[in-house]
Amino acid sequence: MARAAALASCLEAVLGSRGNANRVFEILELLAVREEEEILCAARTCSRLFGALLERGELFVGRLPAEEASLAENYSAEDKYKIWMRHRYKECVDCLAELMGHHAFQVKESSLCTLMKFVELEARYPLIKVEWKGTLTFPRELLKVVVDGLLPLNEDASLLISRFQEYMEYDDIRYFVIKAVTESIGQVMQKTKERPLPFYQQNVFSLISPINMPNKESDMVKFMVKQDNWEELKVSKLQAHKQAFEKMWLSFLKHKLPTGLYKKVLVILHDSILPYMNEPTLMIDFLTVAYGIGGAISLLALNGLFILIHQHNLEYPDFYKKLYSLLDPSIYHVKYRARFFHLADLFLSSSHLPAYLVAAFIKRLSRLALTAPPEALLMVIPFICNLFRRHPACKVLVHRPNGPEDVSEDPYIMEEESPSESRALESSLWEMRSLQNHYHPDVAKAAAVLNQSLSEIEDDISGLLELSAYELFDKEVKKKAADVPLEFEQIRGLFGKKNDIFAEHFALD
Repeated sequence: MARAAALASCLEAVLGSRGNANRVFEILELLAVREEEEILCAARTCSRLFGALLERGELFVGRLPAEEASLAENYSAEDKYKIWMRHRYKECVDCLAELMGHHAFQVKESSLCTLMKFVELEARYPLIKVEWKGTLTFPRELLKVVVDGLLPLNEDASLLISRFQEYMEYDDIRYFVIKAVTESIGQVMQKTKERPLPFYQQNVFSLISPINMPNKESDMVKFMVKQDNWEELKVSKLQAHKQAFEKMWLSFLKHKLPTGLYKKVLVILHDSILPYMNEPTLMIDFLTVAYGIGGAISLLALNGLFILIHQHNLEYPDFYKKLYSLLDPSIYHVKYRARFFHLADLFLSSSHLPAYLVAAFIKRLSRLALTAPPEALLMVIPFICNLFRRHPACKVLVHRPNGPEDVSEDPYIMEEESPSESRALESSLWEMRSLQNHYHPDVAKAAAVLNQSLSEIEDDISGLLELSAYELFDKEVKKKAADVPLEFEQIRGLFGKKNDIFAEHFALD
């Protein structure tokens, strides 16, 4: 309480008389102490002090001269005071920027909010001298200081970044943050010679992934500050926002990412990134690199390529060959199985795909099904049936009476990487006949469907994608047991009574 009272007295003195200007050092000194409460109290005092000075126009406007030079050169007493106080303001900003890396979150948050208050005030009361009409007076440099504080190299700043997200609702703040992030990525990656920086790159992703871009120019109505000539400036144009957004993401994604980050980017790619890019096909390099990583990341990369092919007319002839190469025994066992088959169903939904291609997918899925767990089989068998419904020409695999009976006679080449060279259409679906003898009755029943004529309506596999072994076991356990016939049952008479005439006769006697 005593410290707060002393700071309040100091604040009143500095704002009350320029003769007390030197007392500003008493406030600034407390920003460097160890005690969190004193730092927070000093930050609040700085906010009120320099906020008032900005509003009153008591800070020097224009390129700031060196402090020593301003005292020696021919400046008025008024200008000397404003230059001197502007240097104190700069010291305050530097201290707050450093405190954004403090170990205590409250101190980080207080520093962030104080700096953002200064951003708003500098936007209203610019410290940049307007030399000609059309000069942008937004405090880009100060906002860049904030962005750099949100993107440390060696620690996770996601909590502080989430606190900052409320400011990103302003169209002008979002625009200049995007520009500042692009600049930061270039500077940091140049210094580190392109090597991945997990904390830094995760922080960048945490900051830019939630960005809500406007869909049309009329949506851009929320600005922190508007200048008189706002309509003439790029910050008011949607096209400029899209260009900055595209440049930022391309700058971020052209560098090698930590493996886990590829998946996070690919999951939001189709909803949050591609729709707001002027040239989405520029993502082809990133998607090609991501595909080479393998596993779920390769599949998600193919999803991005699929969107570019169908929505942006990208020519990518090897798409289905790459998808085919992802079919290996792991697809029935990994945790992203549901995602894989959801996307595979999407990719194979077109009825215009050639029969040899679809037959290759059916054969490989069937061959791999021989070693799959029951819960995966109950999903993949309806999946294969749907492919037959979409592509009737592939039914020759089922209705080939003199086809191969097992793997030794099968002309299908499992190891062939190209679907067109796999000879799938020459084969038969003996794998499904094998599954009709599966130990699990539900699997055998599902596989037996192929013995009959398939209905035209596709099976809904959405509820089967997430089916687990536990759910399958639980379902079996909860089944009501049927009445089991006994080995011996007593004979009863016509009317349900015991047929014991002699007993009745002797009883009557």
